[in-house]
Amino acid sequence: MAKLNKDILFLIFEELQEDSKSLFSCLMVNRLWCETVIPILWRNPWCYNNINYKNKIYLFFIIAYYLFDDIKDFITNQRIKLPSDSNQSLLFDYFSFCRSINVNNINNIISIGSNLDYNQYFIQQKFYYFFMKKCPELKYFDMKSMKHQIFYFPEAEARLESLCELKCDTSIDSSYYYGLLPFCKYIQRLIIINVDPKPNHGIAKLIEVQKNLKYFEWKDNFCDDILTEDPYEEVLLALEKKVASLSHLRICLLYVDNYEHALLQKILSKFYKLKILIIDDYLYFAEEQLEKLRMMAYHELEVISVHFNKLDIISSIIENNGRRIKKILFRPYDIIDLEFDDFNFYENSLNFIRKVYENCPSIEYLSITFPSSRNHFTEFEKLLKICQNLKSLLIVLWNRDKVETYEKNGEELLKILIRSAPTNLKEIRLGDDFKFSLENLEDFLEKWRSRRALSIFTIDPIYLREDYKNLINKYKSEGVIKNFDYLCYLDLINYCINVL
Repeated sequence: MAKLNKDILFLIFEELQEDSKSLFSCLMVNRLWCETVIPILWRNPWCYNNINYKNKIYLFFIIAYYLFDDIKDFITNQRIKLPSDSNQSLLFDYFSFCRSINVNNINNIISIGSNLDYNQYFIQQKFYYFFMKKCPELKYFDMKSMKHQIFYFPEAEARLESLCELKCDTSIDSSYYYGLLPFCKYIQRLIIINVDPKPNHGIAKLIEVQKNLKYFEWKDNFCDDILTEDPYEEVLLALEKKVASLSHLRICLLYVDNYEHALLQKILSKFYKLKILIIDDYLYFAEEQLEKLRMMAYHELEVISVHFNKLDIISSIIENNGRRIKKILFRPYDIIDLEFDDFNFYENSLNFIRKVYENCPSIEYLSITFPSSRNHFTEFEKLLKICQNLKSLLIVLWNRDKVETYEKNGEELLKILIRSAPTNLKEIRLGDDFKFSLENLEDFLEKWRSRRALSIFTIDPIYLREDYKNLINKYKSEGVIKNFDYLCYLDLINYCINVL
């Protein structure tokens, strides 16, 4: 692989652009690999979640090198320590590759030089001033905690006009957003963290001026139980004007006393071009709102994830919009049907399975829950036979604490998988209402040999037993199993978020 030409290597490394660990490993292979990786690694060097930027001295060294002429008198007077070789040449012109700003991470790096607020503020100011001149274009801007009005800097207009993705929060004053308005009109991805639940006119105005907004995400992150002002109305009314371009809508709301989110429900049906609809966390729909949700039609929809819902509502959405759907995801234990009588759940879950195989030929990722009746297992097997693109299943049975049926459920599931699992199936996530005896599991794995290696995730700790571990490791080494892991409940259901 080391002999591949630079163009091929670049395409390969592009696929790893969010995997800093792999990219750092590639740096060490040879000079060609290093020269090819650096522009990719430095396109957005502040974005990697597995890096603690507070102790990355080499990044502070690089920033100090670029700013040295501007800050040398200041750092001498303030007795800030820089690396002894901070005036030596760099191997690469790193900032020429950079297309991003992440305020929190850049501030953390600069804090390595001094723990005094004034010193940090001065160096931050110099950094942003220099960066706006040096950076060829700005594509990604995470401005949470921003204190510097970069839109007044030279070259700001040229840089901000190219901005594609903005991540911000509601604690930033409206006046800052007003400063961005003349330049930032072509943002495609806008992510807002609601940390201060009050109206923010600047954010609403910023949404209004966008000409090609495709992705919108709103996430509540505050501690108030009662709202004194409505932080949603202006933003939602501005968003409503973007129905012609918006294809990805993700809303994550906290529960607030006496607030029903009626406006959100009202405008949801207007986003006719949505390909991805995610309503996460504690948005409880009243009965009337659930009925409106049932009637929504999104003919380009590919991903639906609406939590705290009813199975028959999800079934109706599938029936109205199912032909292109690839992912139907929800947390099975949060289905509202489970709060009511068994008959409703029996019928609704049976109908849900049928609606999936009747309307979703392209389904790849599926959450599903049903009682362990013969009818349900029969319909589930039919789904597996019809939905040949299916790659991953999150499956939970609901048996009202009938623990004695768990092993029988596991045996039935394994038989169905051997008979009817689609060839693309690569992953199964199981609730704790399935148990596989050692004998049944070994028989299943033996019969799975000629198929794609399978990953199984479970919240049942029985598979941590030594006899199970020995069996699992045997079939892992033989390539039958890719993973067989015991997960906590949250990790199992967070699948619904992580695959979106």
